[in-house]
Amino acid sequence: MKKDKAVVVFSGGQDSTTCLFWAMEKFAEIEAVTFDYNQRHKSEIDCAKNITSELGIKHHILDMSLLNQLAPNALTRDDIEVKDGVDGELPSTFVPGRNLLFLSFSGVLARQIGAKHIITGVCETDFSGYPDCRDAFIKSLNVTLNLSMDYSFVIHTPLMWLNKTETWKMADDLGAFNFVREKTLTCYNGIIADGCGECPSCKLRKNGLDEYLAEKKEL
Repeated sequence: MKKDKAVVVFSGGQDSTTCLFWAMEKFAEIEAVTFDYNQRHKSEIDCAKNITSELGIKHHILDMSLLNQLAPNALTRDDIEVKDGVDGELPSTFVPGRNLLFLSFSGVLARQIGAKHIITGVCETDFSGYPDCRDAFIKSLNVTLNLSMDYSFVIHTPLMWLNKTETWKMADDLGAFNFVREKTLTCYNGIIADGCGECPSCKLRKNGLDEYLAEKKEL
């Protein structure tokens, strides 16, 4: 029998939506939290609202606009080009401190609503070099959150060791393949579903999808 309550850090993208369906399988009660940091595309928040509304999940939207002021990058500024990192540099889409802040505020929310489980879609396999997507960071923050609030949080990272092909398989195994493919927003240019096909996020998503469909066809 499912028990316990969980908070899902939710952007409306492929990864967090797959995690949302994963959480629905594991926990008795789910609430989702989305952060408004004046991101480049407000459609991301609208997409998250639509998904949680369709699934009947209570949805919190928290103001994190200060992050936009502190960490200008390609996700918060139209005049900064979206591009991959070169020569060991981080991509222009890296937002310093984002997951630290998001997970910390998710912890505060979780404690207020009596939830001990926090789910996030961070991944060290396809993490674009983002330091705050690493397993070591998550484990460290989990301990810090517990000490800071004297509360036994558990941060779950269902996608931590999966590549995009395996993430598509997980969505399929959860019965959510078509939902994730058609209703999520991963594209840096704000286009739902298969996206623009040109930005780094779309290419990563499409490569994983193509590989998964090819593998599935062979079975």
